Amino acid sequence: MISALALLPAQYTLRIMLRPLILALALLPAAATNRPPPADPLTATIHTEDADRFAALFARTKGKPTAAQLKRDYLDKGSFGIGVFTPGRIGDADTLARAIAANPTRYAQAIKTCLPAAKAATADLRSIYLGLRGALPDAKLPQVYIVFGANTSGGTAKPGAQVLGLEVLCRISPTPEKLRQTLRHFFAHETVHAIQEDAGMTLARDPLLAAILVEGAADFIAQLVTGEEPDAARAAWATPREAELWRQMQADIALTRTLTDKDNPDEGSPEAKAYARWIGNYSTPPAGWPPELGYWMGLRIWQRYYAAAPDKHAALRAMLAVRDPRAILAAGAYRRRPPSS
Repeated sequence: MISALALLPAQYTLRIMLRPLILALALLPAAATNRPPPADPLTATIHTEDADRFAALFARTKGKPTAAQLKRDYLDKGSFGIGVFTPGRIGDADTLARAIAANPTRYAQAIKTCLPAAKAATADLRSIYLGLRGALPDAKLPQVYIVFGANTSGGTAKPGAQVLGLEVLCRISPTPEKLRQTLRHFFAHETVHAIQEDAGMTLARDPLLAAILVEGAADFIAQLVTGEEPDAARAAWATPREAELWRQMQADIALTRTLTDKDNPDEGSPEAKAYARWIGNYSTPPAGWPPELGYWMGLRIWQRYYAAAPDKHAALRAMLAVRDPRAILAAGAYRRRPPSS
């Protein structure tokens, strides 16, 4: 399954890589003066007010809204979700207008097929939120917003909100059935990121390892509450290769360990290649590899960590904090099984 970070265009990958935005889904405390109240799993709803307003404007303008119309009738009237989504993804009304003009059919299809399907996903949201409440009883579950963006991102999360860009999700999941599966994963995976950020995590100077553990934790908890493998094809490819993948990951972690969020390695540098081998490569995975293998490696680390933990609730809390990446890596290390006699 695809993460929101993975859905950013390839040209942004290196710029995201070692700046705070690298883990903006999960790691940076954010003040929000108008943060909505936490969602109640029993009554949680998918907020589509922004998407409905966009759809009405799109229809009224015959698919050709101007920047002025988008600003006045869509962005300026937006919800908390639009406020979260605009700075790093929509940008401004001019950017949004250009994106719509470049591919109006994509937006029309998302309005026709995917918006009704998203509205029908309330039962899935409540079921997954009930699972998250059982696993993480103290967590403040975010409200979920469906919006239309500038065709750059499938979603993001911060304390109080999980915001999903429908035109991108509809592109990767163009049928109601596929969209439902994608939304189920987002409801779980991206919600974990919102909770991680709310936990006020701190990072060691270990950006690749931290990213692998943060994304792996979200995939682990998503798998726990949905009962579904986040990416079955990726897991099938990686499982028989885990020993060699583990060796490569350790080498790449060592190479990137001293980088800080102020560093921005040149594209093509050893550090950039080491990071991009695992994270942020949905469109450009290494030759012969499935994309985003860092997610799977993080999931496997947490699976071993969780299996060995006597207190499962404490293990889950550790996934929200990731306070000592090196200790977590050691506790969840891959060990080749001895040959059977």
